[in-house]
Formats: sequence, C-alpha cells, structure tokens
Amino acid sequence: MELKECINFLLSVSQNKVFKHFSKLLEEYDLTPAQYGVLNCLWSEGELSPKQIGGLMHLEASTVSGILDKMQKAGFIERSVDPENRRNILVATTQKSMAIQRDVEAATDGLNRTVLQDMSDSDKAVLTKLLDTIIQADFV
Repeated sequence: MELKECINFLLSVSQNKVFKHFSKLLEEYDLTPAQYGVLNCLWSEGELSPKQIGGLMHLEASTVSGILDKMQKAGFIERSVDPENRRNILVATTQKSMAIQRDVEAATDGLNRTVLQDMSDSDKAVLTKLLDTIIQADFV
C-alpha cells in the first residue's frame, strides 16, 4: 500500500498540521488545543464532571485529569465538590476563561476558515460527516 493511501498517515499528518496552526493561534491566550476543547465543553454545557468532559472529548480520565490540573493552575477553571453527590467533582469556568471566550471562538472560526478555504461548502460538509463517522465508529 502506498503511504498516501493509509488512513492513519492521512489523518495523522492532517491533524498535525491543523494542531500546529491552532496552537499558534491559541498562544496569545496561554491555551493549548486540548484546553480549548475543555473550555468549549464548559462554555457549551456549563458545569461538568471530568468524566463527562472525557466523554465529550473522547479522552481517557488520566488525560483529562492532567489537562484540568494545568488549567486550574492557570486560572481557567475551578473544581468543586458536587453538593448533590460528594464523591463527584464538578468543573466550571472562571472569569478569566469567560473573558477570553469571544476572542478564542473567533480564533477557532479563523482556524476553520483557513484550513477549509480551498473546499466547497459541499466538500466541507462531506469532510465533517466522514470524520464524524470515523469518530463514532466502534473499532477500538
């Protein structure tokens, strides 16, 4: 098989290029792409448990925990005990992360425009649908 026919190669290289570009866009906010993912979940859903964040982002609990530790130290999130279930932790945004939401979302829109600029609207829709199909597939 040719390397350019290998789905792992194609996804890895394209993801790496997008990740590097997105990382540069987020530098001025002291965020990483993974931290943006957490904030996006919280901005969209409100308070969430680490397990819920992991589910939404398709990440393991240990990965989420490390991301949350760094975000809490940077002042982007707060963790508290769930008053309805003391065994559960809830994650919430802080004023610091709410203050950058509009600018970070604009940077994300810019990322999408840049990465997808050479695609037609129908190609963008197909790409999104196909990537979502891979995400939802049960082969792991």
